[in-house]
Amino acid sequence: MNDIVLSATGLVMRFGGITATNNVSLNLRRGARHALIGPNGAGKTTLINLLTGVLTPTEGRIVLEGEDITRLAPHKRVARGMVRTFQINQLFDSMSPLETLALVVSQHTGAGADWWRPLGSSKQVAERAGQLLEQFRLADVANQQTKHLAYGKRRLLEIAIALACEPRVLLLDEPVAGVPAGEREELLETVAALPADVSVLLIEHDMDLVFSFADRMTVLVNGTLLTEGDPDTIANDPKVKEVYLGHGEAHA
Repeated sequence: MNDIVLSATGLVMRFGGITATNNVSLNLRRGARHALIGPNGAGKTTLINLLTGVLTPTEGRIVLEGEDITRLAPHKRVARGMVRTFQINQLFDSMSPLETLALVVSQHTGAGADWWRPLGSSKQVAERAGQLLEQFRLADVANQQTKHLAYGKRRLLEIAIALACEPRVLLLDEPVAGVPAGEREELLETVAALPADVSVLLIEHDMDLVFSFADRMTVLVNGTLLTEGDPDTIANDPKVKEVYLGHGEAHA
């Protein structure tokens, strides 16, 4: 089982009389490219909130690299290597990408309150921030205020922030949501090039991205696990076609 980096077993989440997550289990393998899909109201966001500690399950267990984290606070999960991007962009509008990444890298490496010093005074922080700016195609806008960035660039910065935390498990929450068509290719290419040693769980409605990215897929419907398998299996599953992909819709 040592190739399983994140394991959720029998998760149940009840809100009053409503069961939002009904006995869902999921295993994320080391280095996986795993997609979580399902129609609106399927319970994807609730499940991610359980995994990240925003919600505490009514029943069930979550294990990260052999450690039970079911009741661990969200920030402690980040410290243990599980990081989430949000489908609603949450960035420091008045700061530049360079300043933002320097702040995150400083906090992660323990420099903390010293992040505001001239960037050149911490070679480690400056080098790592520079690497992230290049990797996420932000070098050309490194010194612009974030509020002036194109939306696609903001999403790239959001993923760069997550990678600055050096995650072992990355939960990508709808990375292309709201991104105009002209800005999508850069984002898709960057997502495809994420480090191989980072295990990725992708939550996404865009089926082109899902099928080009994922090597395994989990389908939720009404808070319940419908099926799980490789992309070919999912694309050809009659139940999936009926509830999600549309009758007769095919994906290569």
